[in-house]
Amino acid sequence: MNVNSYKLLVKNLSQVAVICRNNELMLIGDEQSDPLILYKKGEDGLCIVVNNSGKFDNVCYNSELNTLYPPDHVTFQCVIDGTNRSCIPGLVDGHTHPIWVGERIDEFAEMLEGRKWKDILAEGRGIHATVQATKNASEDELLEALLKRLAAMLESGSTLIEAKSGYGLDTQSELKQLIVLERAKSLQPIAISSTFHGAHAIPTGMNEKTFVEDIINKQLAAVKDAIDKGIISVDNVDVYCEKGLFSAKSTWEILLAGHRNGLNMNFHGDVFTPMRAAELAEEVGARAVSHLEEISHTGIQAMSRGSVVAVLLPSTKYILSLRAPPARELIYARVAVALGSDFSPNIHLHSMPLVMHMACVLLGMTMKESLVASTLNAAASINKSHLHGSIETGKYGNLIIIESSRWEHLIYQFGNSQSLISHVVIGGEVVLCRNGNHIKTE
Repeated sequence: MNVNSYKLLVKNLSQVAVICRNNELMLIGDEQSDPLILYKKGEDGLCIVVNNSGKFDNVCYNSELNTLYPPDHVTFQCVIDGTNRSCIPGLVDGHTHPIWVGERIDEFAEMLEGRKWKDILAEGRGIHATVQATKNASEDELLEALLKRLAAMLESGSTLIEAKSGYGLDTQSELKQLIVLERAKSLQPIAISSTFHGAHAIPTGMNEKTFVEDIINKQLAAVKDAIDKGIISVDNVDVYCEKGLFSAKSTWEILLAGHRNGLNMNFHGDVFTPMRAAELAEEVGARAVSHLEEISHTGIQAMSRGSVVAVLLPSTKYILSLRAPPARELIYARVAVALGSDFSPNIHLHSMPLVMHMACVLLGMTMKESLVASTLNAAASINKSHLHGSIETGKYGNLIIIESSRWEHLIYQFGNSQSLISHVVIGGEVVLCRNGNHIKTE
Protein backbone atom coordinates (compact mmCIF):
# COMPACT_ATOMS: atom_id res chain seq x y z
CA MET A 1 0.00 0.00 0.00
CA ASN A 2 1.32 3.41 -0.98
CA VAL A 3 1.27 5.93 1.86
CA ASN A 4 1.61 9.63 1.11
CA SER A 5 3.27 11.78 3.76
CA TYR A 6 2.45 15.43 4.30
CA LYS A 7 4.49 17.87 6.34
CA LEU A 8 1.73 19.55 8.38
CA LEU A 9 -1.93 19.38 9.30
CA VAL A 10 -3.63 22.16 11.27
CA LYS A 11 -7.16 21.13 12.24
CA ASN A 12 -10.22 22.37 14.15
CA LEU A 13 -9.61 26.05 13.36
CA SER A 14 -12.39 28.58 13.92
CA GLN A 15 -11.29 30.96 11.13
CA VAL A 16 -8.81 30.92 8.26
CA ALA A 17 -7.90 34.14 6.46
CA VAL A 18 -7.22 32.77 2.98
CA ILE A 19 -7.06 36.33 1.50
CA CYS A 20 -7.47 35.55 -2.23
CA ARG A 21 -10.38 34.06 -4.15
CA ASN A 22 -8.85 33.67 -7.61
CA ASN A 23 -5.06 33.64 -7.23
CA GLU A 24 -4.88 37.44 -7.39
CA LEU A 25 -1.38 38.89 -7.13
CA MET A 26 -2.68 41.95 -5.29
CA LEU A 27 -6.04 43.20 -4.02
CA ILE A 28 -7.20 46.72 -4.85
CA GLY A 29 -10.19 48.92 -4.13
CA ASP A 30 -13.18 47.06 -2.69
CA GLU A 31 -11.26 43.79 -3.01
CA GLN A 32 -8.73 44.99 -0.42
CA SER A 33 -11.63 45.60 1.96
CA ASP A 34 -13.07 42.12 1.43
CA PRO A 35 -10.42 39.37 1.63
CA LEU A 36 -11.61 35.78 1.75
CA ILE A 37 -12.14 34.67 5.36
CA LEU A 38 -13.43 31.14 6.01
CA TYR A 39 -15.41 30.33 9.18
CA LYS A 40 -16.14 27.04 10.88
CA LYS A 41 -19.67 25.69 10.35
CA GLY A 42 -21.16 24.87 13.72
CA GLU A 43 -18.73 22.36 15.22
CA ASP A 44 -17.13 21.65 11.84
CA GLY A 45 -13.75 23.36 12.04
CA LEU A 46 -11.27 24.20 9.31
CA CYS A 47 -8.10 22.37 8.30
CA ILE A 48 -4.92 23.44 6.50
CA VAL A 49 -2.58 20.92 4.86
CA VAL A 50 1.03 21.62 3.84
CA ASN A 51 2.78 19.14 1.55
CA ASN A 52 6.34 17.82 1.74
CA SER A 53 7.54 20.59 -0.57
CA GLY A 54 6.59 23.05 2.15
CA LYS A 55 3.69 24.49 0.16
CA PHE A 56 -0.02 24.70 0.91
CA ASP A 57 -1.90 21.70 -0.41
CA ASN A 58 -5.45 22.46 0.71
CA VAL A 59 -7.83 24.29 3.00
CA CYS A 60 -10.90 22.24 3.89
CA TYR A 61 -13.32 21.40 6.68
CA ASN A 62 -12.76 18.68 9.27
CA SER A 63 -15.70 16.76 7.76
CA GLU A 64 -13.90 16.65 4.39
CA LEU A 65 -10.47 15.68 5.69
CA ASN A 66 -10.76 11.87 5.70
CA THR A 67 -12.24 11.87 2.21
CA LEU A 68 -9.52 14.08 0.80
CA TYR A 69 -6.73 12.50 2.84
CA PRO A 70 -7.75 8.88 3.68
CA PRO A 71 -6.09 7.82 6.95
CA ASP A 72 -5.04 4.48 5.43
CA HIS A 73 -3.13 6.25 2.68
CA VAL A 74 -1.93 9.49 4.29
CA THR A 75 0.27 10.43 7.23
CA PHE A 76 1.05 13.87 8.64
CA GLN A 77 4.47 14.52 10.11
CA CYS A 78 3.09 17.22 12.39
CA VAL A 79 -0.44 17.95 13.58
CA ILE A 80 -1.55 21.12 15.36
CA ASP A 81 -4.91 21.32 17.11
CA GLY A 82 -6.40 24.71 16.23
CA THR A 83 -9.43 24.45 18.51
CA ASN A 84 -10.64 27.96 19.48
CA ARG A 85 -7.88 29.41 17.33
CA SER A 86 -7.67 31.26 14.03
CA CYS A 87 -5.07 31.38 11.29
CA ILE A 88 -3.72 34.01 8.89
CA PRO A 89 -0.90 33.96 6.33
CA GLY A 90 2.60 34.72 7.57
CA LEU A 91 3.04 38.48 7.77
CA VAL A 92 5.11 40.38 5.21
CA ASP A 93 7.04 43.52 6.17
CA GLY A 94 7.34 45.67 3.04
CA HIS A 95 9.99 48.15 4.23
CA THR A 96 12.90 47.65 6.66
CA HIS A 97 16.41 49.01 7.28
CA PRO A 98 17.78 46.22 9.51
CA ILE A 99 21.58 46.23 8.94
CA TRP A 100 23.43 48.70 11.15
CA VAL A 101 25.05 49.20 14.53
CA GLY A 102 25.04 52.09 16.99
CA GLU A 103 22.22 54.13 18.48
CA ARG A 104 20.56 57.54 18.04
CA ILE A 105 18.86 58.02 21.39
CA ASP A 106 20.04 61.63 21.72
CA GLU A 107 18.43 62.50 18.38
CA PHE A 108 15.16 60.99 19.55
CA ALA A 109 15.31 63.18 22.65
CA GLU A 110 15.95 66.22 20.44
CA MET A 111 12.97 65.41 18.22
CA LEU A 112 10.79 65.17 21.32
CA GLU A 113 11.85 68.76 22.02
CA GLY A 114 10.84 69.88 18.54
CA ARG A 115 13.92 69.33 16.37
CA LYS A 116 13.22 68.13 12.82
CA TRP A 117 14.68 64.95 11.34
CA LYS A 118 15.92 66.80 8.24
CA ASP A 119 17.68 69.45 10.33
CA ILE A 120 19.55 66.74 12.24
CA LEU A 121 20.52 65.10 8.94
CA ALA A 122 21.77 68.42 7.56
CA GLU A 123 24.14 68.68 10.54
CA GLY A 124 25.86 65.47 9.43
CA ARG A 125 24.09 63.33 12.00
CA GLY A 126 21.06 61.05 11.59
CA ILE A 127 21.73 58.63 8.75
CA HIS A 128 25.35 59.84 8.59
CA ALA A 129 26.00 58.83 12.21
CA THR A 130 24.72 55.33 11.50
CA VAL A 131 26.76 55.18 8.29
CA GLN A 132 29.98 55.84 10.17
CA ALA A 133 29.24 53.25 12.86
CA THR A 134 28.23 50.67 10.26
CA LYS A 135 31.31 51.28 8.13
CA ASN A 136 33.49 50.63 11.19
CA ALA A 137 31.69 47.38 12.08
CA SER A 138 32.79 43.96 10.88
CA GLU A 139 30.52 41.61 8.93
CA ASP A 140 30.19 39.42 12.00
CA GLU A 141 29.16 42.35 14.19
CA LEU A 142 26.51 43.39 11.68
CA LEU A 143 25.30 39.81 11.32
CA GLU A 144 24.93 39.38 15.08
CA ALA A 145 22.81 42.54 15.31
CA LEU A 146 20.75 41.56 12.27
CA LEU A 147 19.97 38.06 13.55
CA LYS A 148 18.66 39.45 16.84
CA ARG A 149 16.33 41.80 14.93
CA LEU A 150 15.10 39.04 12.65
CA ALA A 151 14.38 36.84 15.68
CA ALA A 152 12.26 39.65 17.15
CA MET A 153 10.39 40.03 13.86
CA LEU A 154 9.72 36.29 13.79
CA GLU A 155 8.29 36.49 17.34
CA SER A 156 5.72 38.94 15.96
CA GLY A 157 4.78 36.81 12.97
CA SER A 158 6.88 38.14 10.08
CA THR A 159 7.80 35.39 7.62
CA LEU A 160 9.03 37.54 4.71
CA ILE A 161 10.66 40.98 4.82
CA GLU A 162 12.09 43.50 2.41
CA ALA A 163 15.54 44.53 3.76
CA LYS A 164 17.70 47.43 2.58
CA SER A 165 21.36 48.27 2.65
CA GLY A 166 21.98 52.03 2.73
CA TYR A 167 24.24 52.64 5.74
CA GLY A 168 27.46 52.45 3.74
CA LEU A 169 27.14 54.98 0.91
CA ASP A 170 30.24 53.55 -0.79
CA THR A 171 30.85 50.42 -2.80
CA GLN A 172 32.70 48.40 -0.16
CA SER A 173 30.33 49.18 2.70
CA GLU A 174 27.15 48.66 0.67
CA LEU A 175 28.43 45.29 -0.53
CA LYS A 176 29.31 44.39 3.05
CA GLN A 177 25.69 44.93 4.10
CA LEU A 178 24.32 42.93 1.18
CA ILE A 179 26.70 40.08 2.00
CA VAL A 180 25.52 40.14 5.62
CA LEU A 181 21.93 39.88 4.40
CA GLU A 182 22.90 36.93 2.22
CA ARG A 183 24.54 35.17 5.17
CA ALA A 184 21.45 35.73 7.30
CA LYS A 185 19.20 34.05 4.72
CA SER A 186 20.68 30.64 5.53
CA LEU A 187 20.94 31.12 9.30
CA GLN A 188 17.30 31.78 10.20
CA PRO A 189 13.87 31.02 8.71
CA ILE A 190 12.50 34.44 7.62
CA ALA A 191 12.66 34.94 3.84
CA ILE A 192 14.49 38.13 2.85
CA SER A 193 14.11 40.23 -0.29
CA SER A 194 17.33 42.25 -0.48
CA THR A 195 17.35 45.86 -1.67
CA PHE A 196 20.38 47.87 -2.79
CA HIS A 197 19.88 51.31 -1.24
CA GLY A 198 23.14 53.09 -1.94
CA ALA A 199 21.09 56.21 -2.67
CA HIS A 200 19.97 56.67 0.95
CA ALA A 201 21.77 59.96 1.58
CA ILE A 202 24.61 61.97 0.04
CA PRO A 203 27.93 61.47 1.86
CA THR A 204 29.43 64.45 3.64
CA GLY A 205 31.75 66.34 1.32
CA MET A 206 30.26 65.00 -1.91
CA ASN A 207 27.71 66.67 -4.17
CA GLU A 208 24.64 65.01 -5.63
CA LYS A 209 25.86 64.81 -9.23
CA THR A 210 29.16 63.19 -8.31
CA PHE A 211 27.54 60.71 -5.95
CA VAL A 212 24.88 59.70 -8.49
CA GLU A 213 27.67 58.93 -10.94
CA ASP A 214 29.41 56.87 -8.24
CA ILE A 215 26.24 54.89 -7.54
CA ILE A 216 25.58 54.15 -11.21
CA ASN A 217 29.12 53.53 -12.42
CA LYS A 218 30.74 51.93 -9.37
CA GLN A 219 28.26 50.71 -6.76
CA LEU A 220 25.65 49.23 -9.08
CA ALA A 221 28.36 47.70 -11.25
CA ALA A 222 29.89 46.01 -8.19
CA VAL A 223 26.49 44.79 -7.03
CA LYS A 224 25.76 43.31 -10.45
CA ASP A 225 29.18 41.62 -10.51
CA ALA A 226 28.56 40.08 -7.06
CA ILE A 227 25.14 38.86 -8.19
CA ASP A 228 26.59 37.32 -11.34
CA LYS A 229 29.25 35.52 -9.28
CA GLY A 230 26.61 34.09 -6.94
CA ILE A 231 27.94 35.98 -3.91
CA ILE A 232 24.67 37.80 -3.24
CA SER A 233 21.07 37.81 -4.43
CA VAL A 234 19.47 41.25 -4.71
CA ASP A 235 15.92 41.92 -5.87
CA ASN A 236 15.34 45.67 -5.65
CA VAL A 237 16.89 49.11 -6.03
CA ASP A 238 15.83 52.01 -3.80
CA VAL A 239 16.44 55.79 -3.91
CA TYR A 240 15.42 58.39 -1.32
CA CYS A 241 13.68 60.92 -3.57
CA GLU A 242 13.52 64.03 -1.39
CA LYS A 243 14.54 67.70 -1.39
CA GLY A 244 18.11 67.92 -0.12
CA LEU A 245 18.75 64.25 -0.93
CA PHE A 246 18.03 62.94 -4.43
CA SER A 247 16.12 64.97 -7.01
CA ALA A 248 13.51 63.46 -9.29
CA LYS A 249 16.08 63.51 -12.11
CA SER A 250 18.71 61.71 -10.04
CA THR A 251 16.11 59.24 -8.82
CA TRP A 252 15.07 58.52 -12.41
CA GLU A 253 18.68 57.89 -13.44
CA ILE A 254 19.50 55.56 -10.53
CA LEU A 255 16.26 53.60 -10.77
CA LEU A 256 16.67 52.98 -14.49
CA ALA A 257 20.31 52.00 -13.99
CA GLY A 258 19.19 49.50 -11.38
CA HIS A 259 16.47 48.23 -13.68
CA ARG A 260 19.01 47.71 -16.46
CA ASN A 261 20.89 45.53 -13.99
CA GLY A 262 17.83 43.39 -13.34
CA LEU A 263 16.52 45.04 -10.16
CA ASN A 264 12.92 45.95 -9.39
CA MET A 265 12.35 49.65 -8.76
CA ASN A 266 11.01 50.24 -5.23
CA PHE A 267 11.80 53.62 -3.70
CA HIS A 268 11.15 56.31 -1.05
CA GLY A 269 9.06 59.21 -2.32
CA ASP A 270 6.89 62.22 -1.43
CA VAL A 271 7.92 62.03 2.23
CA PHE A 272 8.53 65.56 3.55
CA THR A 273 8.15 67.41 0.24
CA PRO A 274 5.90 66.91 -2.81
CA MET A 275 8.43 65.56 -5.32
CA ARG A 276 6.08 64.05 -7.91
CA ALA A 277 7.60 60.70 -6.93
CA ALA A 278 4.30 58.90 -7.53
CA GLU A 279 4.11 60.29 -11.07
CA LEU A 280 7.74 59.31 -11.57
CA ALA A 281 6.95 55.78 -10.44
CA GLU A 282 4.37 55.40 -13.20
CA GLU A 283 6.74 56.87 -15.79
CA VAL A 284 9.60 54.46 -15.03
CA GLY A 285 7.41 51.44 -14.32
CA ALA A 286 8.34 51.11 -10.64
CA ARG A 287 6.97 48.22 -8.60
CA ALA A 288 6.37 50.26 -5.43
CA VAL A 289 6.83 53.60 -3.66
CA SER A 290 7.12 53.93 0.12
CA HIS A 291 5.97 56.74 2.43
CA LEU A 292 3.79 59.02 0.23
CA GLU A 293 2.86 61.42 3.03
CA GLU A 294 2.95 64.28 0.50
CA ILE A 295 1.51 62.53 -2.55
CA SER A 296 -0.75 64.62 -4.79
CA HIS A 297 -4.12 63.71 -6.28
CA THR A 298 -2.48 63.39 -9.71
CA GLY A 299 0.15 61.15 -8.13
CA ILE A 300 -2.55 58.86 -6.74
CA GLN A 301 -4.11 58.57 -10.19
CA ALA A 302 -0.70 57.88 -11.73
CA MET A 303 -0.03 55.03 -9.29
CA SER A 304 -3.42 53.55 -10.08
CA ARG A 305 -2.77 53.65 -13.83
CA GLY A 306 0.69 52.16 -13.38
CA SER A 307 -0.34 49.44 -10.89
CA VAL A 308 2.31 50.78 -8.51
CA VAL A 309 2.03 49.49 -4.94
CA ALA A 310 1.87 52.11 -2.18
CA VAL A 311 3.90 50.96 0.85
CA LEU A 312 2.62 53.03 3.78
CA LEU A 313 4.58 53.41 7.01
CA PRO A 314 2.33 54.50 9.88
CA SER A 315 5.23 54.15 12.34
CA THR A 316 7.06 56.96 10.52
CA LYS A 317 4.02 59.22 10.72
CA TYR A 318 3.88 58.40 14.44
CA ILE A 319 7.58 58.94 15.27
CA LEU A 320 8.22 61.99 13.07
CA SER A 321 4.76 63.61 13.44
CA LEU A 322 4.30 63.68 9.67
CA ARG A 323 1.11 64.14 7.71
CA ALA A 324 -0.73 60.82 7.44
CA PRO A 325 -0.39 59.25 3.98
CA PRO A 326 -3.83 59.21 2.33
CA ALA A 327 -4.66 55.52 2.69
CA ARG A 328 -8.38 55.94 2.07
CA GLU A 329 -7.87 57.97 -1.11
CA LEU A 330 -5.34 55.43 -2.39
CA ILE A 331 -7.72 52.52 -1.76
CA TYR A 332 -10.65 54.38 -3.35
CA ALA A 333 -8.45 55.05 -6.41
CA ARG A 334 -7.72 51.29 -6.68
CA VAL A 335 -4.07 51.54 -5.69
CA ALA A 336 -2.79 48.43 -3.90
CA VAL A 337 -1.88 49.55 -0.38
CA ALA A 338 0.82 47.65 1.51
CA LEU A 339 2.37 48.23 4.94
CA GLY A 340 5.89 48.19 6.32
CA SER A 341 7.45 48.72 9.73
CA ASP A 342 10.24 51.06 8.55
CA PHE A 343 12.42 49.33 11.15
CA SER A 344 15.59 51.45 11.39
CA PRO A 345 17.80 53.26 13.93
CA ASN A 346 15.03 55.86 14.04
CA ILE A 347 12.14 53.40 14.47
CA HIS A 348 12.79 50.33 16.61
CA LEU A 349 9.66 48.48 15.60
CA HIS A 350 9.76 44.75 14.86
CA SER A 351 6.01 44.09 15.08
CA MET A 352 3.80 44.07 12.01
CA PRO A 353 0.67 43.54 14.19
CA LEU A 354 1.51 46.86 15.84
CA VAL A 355 1.95 48.44 12.39
CA MET A 356 -1.46 47.07 11.42
CA HIS A 357 -3.03 48.61 14.52
CA MET A 358 -1.44 51.99 13.75
CA ALA A 359 -2.64 51.77 10.14
CA CYS A 360 -6.20 51.41 11.43
CA VAL A 361 -5.99 54.17 14.04
CA LEU A 362 -3.69 56.69 12.29
CA LEU A 363 -4.43 56.07 8.59
CA GLY A 364 -8.12 55.17 8.76
CA MET A 365 -7.75 51.66 7.35
CA THR A 366 -10.06 48.83 8.34
CA MET A 367 -8.71 45.70 10.00
CA LYS A 368 -9.33 43.66 6.84
CA GLU A 369 -7.54 46.26 4.72
CA SER A 370 -4.55 46.24 7.05
CA LEU A 371 -4.47 42.42 6.93
CA VAL A 372 -4.29 42.44 3.13
CA ALA A 373 -1.71 45.24 3.28
CA SER A 374 0.51 43.15 5.59
CA THR A 375 0.24 39.93 3.60
CA LEU A 376 -0.60 39.78 -0.10
CA ASN A 377 -0.05 43.43 -1.02
CA ALA A 378 3.21 43.70 0.92
CA ALA A 379 4.39 40.59 -0.93
CA ALA A 380 3.28 42.20 -4.21
CA SER A 381 5.40 45.29 -3.45
CA ILE A 382 8.52 43.08 -3.74
CA ASN A 383 7.22 40.83 -6.54
CA LYS A 384 6.72 37.85 -4.20
CA SER A 385 2.93 37.51 -4.14
CA HIS A 386 2.95 34.53 -6.49
CA LEU A 387 4.44 32.50 -3.61
CA HIS A 388 3.68 34.52 -0.46
CA GLY A 389 0.87 36.44 1.18
CA SER A 390 -2.14 34.11 1.06
CA ILE A 391 -3.11 30.57 2.05
CA GLU A 392 -3.52 29.07 -1.42
CA THR A 393 -2.49 25.80 -3.01
CA GLY A 394 1.05 26.03 -4.35
CA LYS A 395 2.18 28.95 -2.19
CA TYR A 396 4.73 28.61 0.59
CA GLY A 397 3.21 27.14 3.74
CA ASN A 398 3.76 30.23 5.87
CA LEU A 399 1.14 30.92 8.52
CA ILE A 400 0.43 32.25 11.98
CA ILE A 401 -1.90 30.58 14.48
CA ILE A 402 -3.63 33.01 16.84
CA GLU A 403 -4.86 32.21 20.34
CA SER A 404 -8.34 33.45 19.57
CA SER A 405 -11.28 32.25 17.53
CA ARG A 406 -11.20 35.64 15.73
CA TRP A 407 -8.08 36.73 13.85
CA GLU A 408 -8.88 40.42 14.45
CA HIS A 409 -7.58 40.12 18.01
CA LEU A 410 -4.06 40.31 16.57
CA ILE A 411 -4.81 43.95 15.69
CA TYR A 412 -7.37 44.75 18.37
CA GLN A 413 -5.14 43.77 21.29
CA PHE A 414 -2.70 46.66 20.94
CA GLY A 415 0.89 45.54 21.57
CA ASN A 416 -0.08 42.01 22.66
CA SER A 417 0.92 40.02 19.57
CA GLN A 418 3.52 37.88 21.28
CA SER A 419 0.93 36.57 23.74
CA LEU A 420 -1.58 35.96 20.96
CA ILE A 421 0.65 34.18 18.45
CA SER A 422 0.85 30.53 19.48
CA HIS A 423 2.68 29.22 16.39
CA VAL A 424 4.62 30.59 13.44
CA VAL A 425 5.02 28.17 10.54
CA ILE A 426 7.36 28.73 7.58
CA GLY A 427 7.40 26.28 4.69
CA GLY A 428 5.33 23.88 6.76
CA GLU A 429 7.91 23.83 9.56
CA VAL A 430 6.96 25.07 13.03
CA VAL A 431 9.63 27.71 13.71
CA LEU A 432 7.96 29.23 16.76
CA CYS A 433 5.74 27.41 19.24
CA ARG A 434 4.50 28.87 22.50
CA ASN A 435 2.31 25.92 23.39
CA GLY A 436 3.78 22.53 22.49
CA ASN A 437 0.78 20.68 23.90
CA HIS A 438 -0.99 21.23 20.59
CA ILE A 439 1.69 19.65 18.42
CA LYS A 440 1.77 15.92 17.64
CA THR A 441 4.55 14.37 15.60
CA GLU A 442 3.67 11.13 13.84
